[in-house]
Amino acid sequence: MALDKNGIARRIAQELRNGWYVNLGIGIPTLVANYIPDGIDVEFQSENGILGMGPFPFEGEEDADLINAGKQTITALPGASLFDSATSFGMIRARKVQLTVLGAMEVSDRGDIANWKIPGRMVKGMGGAMDLVASAERIIVAMQHSNREGESKLLSACTLPLTGVGCVKKVVTDLAVLDIDPERGFILRERAPGVSIDEIVAKTAGRLVVEGEIPEMSL
Repeated sequence: MALDKNGIARRIAQELRNGWYVNLGIGIPTLVANYIPDGIDVEFQSENGILGMGPFPFEGEEDADLINAGKQTITALPGASLFDSATSFGMIRARKVQLTVLGAMEVSDRGDIANWKIPGRMVKGMGGAMDLVASAERIIVAMQHSNREGESKLLSACTLPLTGVGCVKKVVTDLAVLDIDPERGFILRERAPGVSIDEIVAKTAGRLVVEGEIPEMSL
């Protein structure tokens, strides 16, 4: 079975390392904060101005003054800091964030990402994604493998306006975990439980490298 959004977030949480500062983008990435592995201490940063972001609050315990960049209510862990967006982007541009997790509409097999302009919808602005992809040490994309029409979102070249060029190193979808080598394309590393390699191949439009035995994700 393909993973749901929480499954994607749970798998990405395995990439966290102790002591990292991590920025979580809008959508699936925000769920990563709910699945921090035991023994891992990380600081989640949101570009609207919080360091020390916790998991989503339980129903009835929401604080409307505590929100993430996607306008969702969040919790703040003990010792959390609140600050203006200028300070927040100063942290990002100074490369103080070790990992950024973003959603995307498209990713190319050379590591390009398109995630700010939604076809057919008015977009108020690019948000902080361009700063994030230009500054983070590591970028992981959380996304569905195909769009609602069943078309692949992992392409040889993005068709939508780019957010960043050659910046994505890893993609976690509902079907697979893939590294990106600009010279070779998407490198299949893991498949979702019950998902076949043939399905992943059929739903990947960009260059895909399948080498050796591909293990199932451990969630």
